[in-house]
Amino acid sequence: MQTLTPEELHQQYAQTVAAYGALLPEPALRVAFAHQVDGYFRQYLLALWKAGGESVEQRQVDIYNAVWSRADSAPAALYWEVATGVARAGDFCPPAFFADLRSYDRQHATSLSRRFADQLTLLLLLFASADGGVSEEEAGYVNACSDALLEQCRLDGIRPDGPGVDAGDYVSHRTSGKSAPQAPAAPQKQTRESTQDQTQTQKQPEEEPLPSLDELLSQLDGLCGLEQVKKDVKSLINLVKVRKLRQQADLPVPPMSLHLVFLGNPGTGKTTVARLLAQIYRAVGVLSKGQLVEVDRSGLVAGYVGQTALKTQEAVQKALGGVLFIDEAYALVNQDSANDFGREAIEVLLKNMEDHRDDLIVIVAGYTDLMEKFIHANPGLESRFNKYFYFEDYTAPQLLEIFRSMCTRGGYTLSAGGEEAARKLLDQLYEDRDENFGNARDVRNLFEKAVTRQSDRVALLESPTREQLMELLPQDIDEPEEP
Repeated sequence: MQTLTPEELHQQYAQTVAAYGALLPEPALRVAFAHQVDGYFRQYLLALWKAGGESVEQRQVDIYNAVWSRADSAPAALYWEVATGVARAGDFCPPAFFADLRSYDRQHATSLSRRFADQLTLLLLLFASADGGVSEEEAGYVNACSDALLEQCRLDGIRPDGPGVDAGDYVSHRTSGKSAPQAPAAPQKQTRESTQDQTQTQKQPEEEPLPSLDELLSQLDGLCGLEQVKKDVKSLINLVKVRKLRQQADLPVPPMSLHLVFLGNPGTGKTTVARLLAQIYRAVGVLSKGQLVEVDRSGLVAGYVGQTALKTQEAVQKALGGVLFIDEAYALVNQDSANDFGREAIEVLLKNMEDHRDDLIVIVAGYTDLMEKFIHANPGLESRFNKYFYFEDYTAPQLLEIFRSMCTRGGYTLSAGGEEAARKLLDQLYEDRDENFGNARDVRNLFEKAVTRQSDRVALLESPTREQLMELLPQDIDEPEEP
């Protein structure tokens, strides 16, 4: 079987996770699963490779980042971060949401937890085979993970509908030596349940078409607020288009920097816009790939002499063909120390921005005042970053709109009283905002707390209706009074 690329692996992983998540009938279960599943699978991947006893290779880093790509706020891991994670990987720990699955199964005589154990086995086999075939050691780890979950199911009286998957059936080599990478044959060995779960996955095309410029602009227009940023992005697109037309007409095209500075408080959509802009740059022919690699100071700066340059260079290599997004970039300059390694990272960045000016865009982001001081403190930065996008704080009505959209995406509805309670809280949040105001992040915190309170309330109902499972009431929104 043909070797799968990290992108194809991610597609299979994402589709399998989405298919299983769609099976969860309770919104609170779906929210917990969606928030936790990627983090646990990253831990299990590291432990899987540790069990295999192999040294970490670049392909494994690519696989790890492919799983990580579902996490919008997480930066891509570098080689030594994965290697360190493998070295430190501990024993298997069941996911936190697994206890909720078992509780639901006990109440409703279902087997959701048992089915998750099968999905975990199949996904770990998929990734084990992708980095060089399945070894006995890796199969042993996969079976140990599955057995730990199945034992809890057995104790709860949750019975399977059919035989489980034995990872030992898919061992491709008897030692840790490499063999030709293959996707596991697990889909042919699935239980009746898991076969049903992945029917939709098998019908999906191997590659999704890249979004067009019109589709990307539609996504941009669909973002809440950010009206000036939207205008700035469209002006930038027009500038690029006209430059290309001038080139075709044999007219002079003056040098132009497309690197950007994003100024604004946390939670104002900077990362979201950067991700869209990376794809827009790809759609108009500025970039070859259009991926976004997100880092902060910790992703560029090491603690030892000479290591920062290597670490920064790896981040750049990962971003070639796309956008390197550096959040809180001002942290790279420690004005109190002339020997701070952050300056070394800046020097490496500036060199690469020149060397790869045709296929690398760097976006630096952070608080307005700090970023302006950061840019103007270094002549090299000032010459390369001359375009500024200002991200204003969301207004109170916009915060409410964001809250409504979170409810819709999460499968919740707002009662009339619930919406009024949310409106009052968000109005107060906006009026009391200070330098720690988190904009959409604060809205997400409010939403997650509301979901938790709703779950505590609905769990006490004997047979909640579909409407009751979905509806957020005022008591779910309001902060409880302290005794």
